[in-house]
Amino acid sequence: MTDKRWVLITGMSGSGKTLASHIFEDLGYFCVDNLPPRLLPMLVELSKEHPQQMQHVALVIDTRCGEMFAETLPNVRRAAEQGVSIRILFLDCSDEILVQRFKETRRKHPLFHKHPTILQSIRAERELLEEVKASADKVIDTSSMAPHELRASIEDDYRVMEQKVGIAVNVVSFGFKYGIPSEADLVFDVRFLANPHYIPHLRLLDGRDSHIREYVLADPLAGDFIHRLQELIEFTLPQYIREGKAYLTIAIGCTGGRHRSVVIAEQIMQFLKQKGYRVYVQHRDVRRQPPLPEAE
Repeated sequence: MTDKRWVLITGMSGSGKTLASHIFEDLGYFCVDNLPPRLLPMLVELSKEHPQQMQHVALVIDTRCGEMFAETLPNVRRAAEQGVSIRILFLDCSDEILVQRFKETRRKHPLFHKHPTILQSIRAERELLEEVKASADKVIDTSSMAPHELRASIEDDYRVMEQKVGIAVNVVSFGFKYGIPSEADLVFDVRFLANPHYIPHLRLLDGRDSHIREYVLADPLAGDFIHRLQELIEFTLPQYIREGKAYLTIAIGCTGGRHRSVVIAEQIMQFLKQKGYRVYVQHRDVRRQPPLPEAE
């Protein structure tokens, strides 16, 4: 991890600055949107009081602040004198695409109150931003970019953590008789595996117990299933990251959610940890009273 990174996000209205701010937040940055430039030196001083929370900071300063925007570059230089070097990321976009975006969203351009049309507002803003754009460390034209492409471009230059940490994976075990978790993105059914519920001395235990784990994993189908499931997850997770997904819930279900699903969920959780992902495990139905064998 780098010592400290501060990034000023600016550029044309409608070019994707809000999305960029969300991407920086996912990367671990402390984000501040629509900061008046004059407050920048105060933010630098505040960061000295909270060095861990504000180690990496992304600021959005743009023409929404009106005449105050002219103070942006002087305050960036003042921050440098305070010991904080701020890189400027400028997001640009063609006039034609910006007009289309404003028409689709029906949002007002920040300069619309001074100009009779969207296009004139855009051209006026472009003039106001010329000096800042010329001072930018990086310019990204989002005219033909999909959201995941903007994310990839930002991550390449501004990542401060391993990319895998950017997605949080929640592995949930559950019982089908109590319903599929509403937050599930991927659902896998393990009711075909050997069921400890029908073994009297195992029935009251749950999948976190070594006896249950040994019983379930002794099923000849278990090892092959886990291997194939791990391959599928290892293939799909980078694709979700590329698309900008911040959270993924993998649900593993058996009949009652106490035995087989718990064992498999624990196996998947350990696998993902070994691969470097930020992973959590939740056993939703493990505390429910197991029914009698004939009720299954």
